[in-house]
Amino acid sequence: MTYCVGLCLNKGMVFMSDTRTNAGVDNISTFKKMTTWEIPGERAITIMSAGNLATTQAVISILSERSKEVAERDPDILSASSMFQVATLVGRTLKEVIAANADAGQRADSAFNATLLVGGQVGDGEMRLFLIYPEGNFVEAGADTPFFQIGETKYGRPIILRAYDPDMSFEAAIKLLLVSFDSTIKANLSVAPPLDVHVYEKDSMKIGRTFRVDADDPYFNEISSGWGDALREAFTVLPEFTFSD
Repeated sequence: MTYCVGLCLNKGMVFMSDTRTNAGVDNISTFKKMTTWEIPGERAITIMSAGNLATTQAVISILSERSKEVAERDPDILSASSMFQVATLVGRTLKEVIAANADAGQRADSAFNATLLVGGQVGDGEMRLFLIYPEGNFVEAGADTPFFQIGETKYGRPIILRAYDPDMSFEAAIKLLLVSFDSTIKANLSVAPPLDVHVYEKDSMKIGRTFRVDADDPYFNEISSGWGDALREAFTVLPEFTFSD
């Protein structure tokens, strides 16, 4: 499985994804699930993936190849005129890849399924973040839903819901997401570091800070232990339960 989060802030966007894939307890690997494209000064696009690895790699490869070959652009993600068109193209490509695999050999209902997060900014348009489903359709983040998660979403969602603030700094957002990922990693063996991070600054039209957080990263370990201590302390100061007579 996997865990990926795209978070919209007033000053930009923060993307974070884990790198673990598994096909059973004896077949665990590490693969990058975040891909970025840019034309500096014109557009910056980030895609994160969850689901069948062969499906997601095929989608990313097709999108990348189309962006290189001018003859294949109809349009591609580097020539689409808006983020909505980018999301439409990615959704169509995902649907085609799933259909092509599902129609070959024995059909399986969900064996080839995948879900994608697509975010970024094109031209003079606004920053936009989309959640793309295996069927190729999608929904867009907004004021009421300013972030999307894919993969193992349930363990890390509560902290984001409680602590998110659209005015928070990039540094605070990264700390928030690290707590969210730590909670997920503690609860599910199918999610694990290294964690890939991309910070996009609004209207910059270029790939921003990108880095990887390893399992032995000192700050990540400090966040992990500190969050555990804070939870235990908060629990002890809550009012005690008493049985009624």
